[in-house]
Amino acid sequence: MDLWKSFCMACDAVLPIVLLVVLGYFLKRINLIKPDFQKAGNKLCFKVLIPVLLFYNIYQIEDISKIGEYAIFILYVAIAIFVLFILGIFVVKCFIPDDKQKGVIHQCLYRSNYAIIGIPLAEFIATSMGFSSDSPIVSIASLISAISIPLFNIFAVISLTMFDKGENGKVNIKKMLKGIITNPLIIGVLSGVLVLCIREILMANDIAWRLTSISFIYKPISQVANMASPLALIMLGGGFTFSAVSRLKKQIILGTVLRVAVVPAVFLVSFYFILDAQFGSATIYFPALIALFSTPVAVSSAPMAAEMGQDAELAGQLVVWTSLTSILSLFIIIMISGSLGILAA
Repeated sequence: MDLWKSFCMACDAVLPIVLLVVLGYFLKRINLIKPDFQKAGNKLCFKVLIPVLLFYNIYQIEDISKIGEYAIFILYVAIAIFVLFILGIFVVKCFIPDDKQKGVIHQCLYRSNYAIIGIPLAEFIATSMGFSSDSPIVSIASLISAISIPLFNIFAVISLTMFDKGENGKVNIKKMLKGIITNPLIIGVLSGVLVLCIREILMANDIAWRLTSISFIYKPISQVANMASPLALIMLGGGFTFSAVSRLKKQIILGTVLRVAVVPAVFLVSFYFILDAQFGSATIYFPALIALFSTPVAVSSAPMAAEMGQDAELAGQLVVWTSLTSILSLFIIIMISGSLGILAA
């Protein structure tokens, strides 16, 4: 994989995010996005648009029967996300004194933008390697979403709750559980899983039913899902302030370095040796792993932080800066992986 192709791949993955944030910032500067509108837009994204997008992404998985075929690898991925979650607790407790910022930095470690950037990036890498759209690489990338997206959102609720002590100085377990059960993003994911399972059960009994067959329902779902990311990013730009950069510089640097450098380096290297020892090759798994561990923090982390009373300004800054810096980091990761022969057909 040559230098130019790798650079273009990284730019294609990330620059649309950056440009939509810039658009939102511009609209704020010309007074088309006002604080009340930006707040209402974030709420709309969190409560409606992003849950529909997650439902749509889960339902797009073509064949969940392949989960059994790749069960060991999927288990490794789940363990890795859990390990990141645990390690993140110690990191934020050591380096972040503000309780309202701990959960924001914590979710930045493990919560990548897999749903929006990751899956298309993995497919793009697979195509560049000469694989077809129905190759195992693409199947693996889709299957990982079934485990990673629910874990990301459940863990995010815990992250944004566990450091926020109440008046008695203790974590409110009841509030945390309620937050998980009532979280719109988790409801969207679980609804997708439920409908996907119903589809598979019906198809196993020779009933070829699909939600896509009911076009007057499926078409609005897809249209709302397509609205989610652009509007969330425009609202993010509408709330972005450069003055916060100097005030939050240490937190931004910490979160960004962890997300785009430390986590990819540690976990991609670890997975390379694990997969090489387990399966004899990491090739078909690595594009999905790059997409999972090396993409910027999820766009939904900002509106979610705002809705849960955490430092939404820091969360928004992290989305912007991890997106910008990931252009370079993804380029380097793809180039190194290609030169080592990992990304070779």
